[in-house]
Amino acid sequence: VQLQASGGGLVQAGGSLRLSCAAYGRTVSTYNMGWFCQAPGKEREFVAAISWAGDFTYYSDSVKGRFTISRDNAKKTVYLHMSSLKPEDTAVYYCAAGTPSVRVRSQSGYDYWGQGTEVTVSS
Repeated sequence: VQLQASGGGLVQAGGSLRLSCAAYGRTVSTYNMGWFCQAPGKEREFVAAISWAGDFTYYSDSVKGRFTISRDNAKKTVYLHMSSLKPEDTAVYYCAAGTPSVRVRSQSGYDYWGQGTEVTVSS
């Protein structure tokens, strides 16, 4: 499975972005999908995840109510809709795919990773 994240860019605080993660190769329709971010000088951390069927979603406390994760299995694409962006959301965002497990909030729950897309939020 190869994952390609896109949609990052420079946006002003309060603005919105939509990140996309396209999967190539093996289907990911039976995988949980997640987004993680890594800010400069910080550890990579969990942002959001969605179950393989799309019936369960998970968010970090810092993005709950502002970000929405969704997926279109027919297009083999996962999205992260980011709104009310804050300067502290500035980071490289990575998408990941993993076999269903309880570790949806942990990097260890994912087997495949995309290359990352950079999001910069200016104040």
